[in-house]
Amino acid sequence: MNEHSIYYANCPACGSAAIQNQIQAIDYTVSKASFDIWHCNTCSLRFTQSIPTAAHIGPYYQSANYVSHSDTQKGLIHRCYHLVRSHTLNTKRKLVQIVTGLNTGALLDVGAGTGAFSKTMENAGWSVTGLEPDDTARKNAFQINNIELKSPETLYDMQGESFDAISLWHVLEHVHDLHGYLDQFHHILKPAGKLIIAVPNYTSYDASYYGAYWAAYDVPRHLYHFSPASIEQLANQKGFTLNRIQPMWFDSFYVAMLSEQYKNGKNNLLAAVWVGLVSNFKALFNNKKASSVIYILSKK
Repeated sequence: MNEHSIYYANCPACGSAAIQNQIQAIDYTVSKASFDIWHCNTCSLRFTQSIPTAAHIGPYYQSANYVSHSDTQKGLIHRCYHLVRSHTLNTKRKLVQIVTGLNTGALLDVGAGTGAFSKTMENAGWSVTGLEPDDTARKNAFQINNIELKSPETLYDMQGESFDAISLWHVLEHVHDLHGYLDQFHHILKPAGKLIIAVPNYTSYDASYYGAYWAAYDVPRHLYHFSPASIEQLANQKGFTLNRIQPMWFDSFYVAMLSEQYKNGKNNLLAAVWVGLVSNFKALFNNKKASSVIYILSKK
């Protein structure tokens, strides 16, 4: 523990003191360091303990393998990621249009990475504001997608009720100022607007199968590890109503492929596909068990 890390005495979501050490995971992407993951017995959130502060977490993102920043296609896993991305981008676009009831509107895309989704929505006629903290990702967004992303600090200066939709695709788990972001989202979302949050789900089958090797723990970049119950409680606390949830079907395979690599030191495509299939099969009957879940929220 040092001045460059954050130690939680209470749950960072609900504030409960009923927290306990649950599991230890390794940062396989960058540092190979171990981090403890704690569990809140009140709201069921899990969170990474002793995380680097916002000012000191940057080095943990500096990896050529961090696909959302570098757009790399090196290796089988990242090639598979890019293979399905055009399909998932259009699926996300349609989802935004369906839940808002709008063909075009104003979108805030938070944690835009290299700007692929922002560009997709711009091409569909939406007015898009994209936020991205990483300098390299912002440069890549301009070079690859010709889109200018802003720094996340600009979020706090935005006008009230100015967006029809706010999207966070695997982003909320990275945000240090969890409460500040959600409060501001409530402020800048139009009365009929929709907040769309996609995060990994540690209550999924693939999470239980891989345990500490589950790639979606992704410590210390993932500060929080959400369950559907913890998202619903947090949303309610912040003045949002949960309208619907739906699975992200491809995530189970991508996460299983990475997890196999972490667990066994090599790619085992057949094993990963099997685990992904089982995870998705279970989610067919209960979408709260999907590897990653999309939550559609509206203002109360």
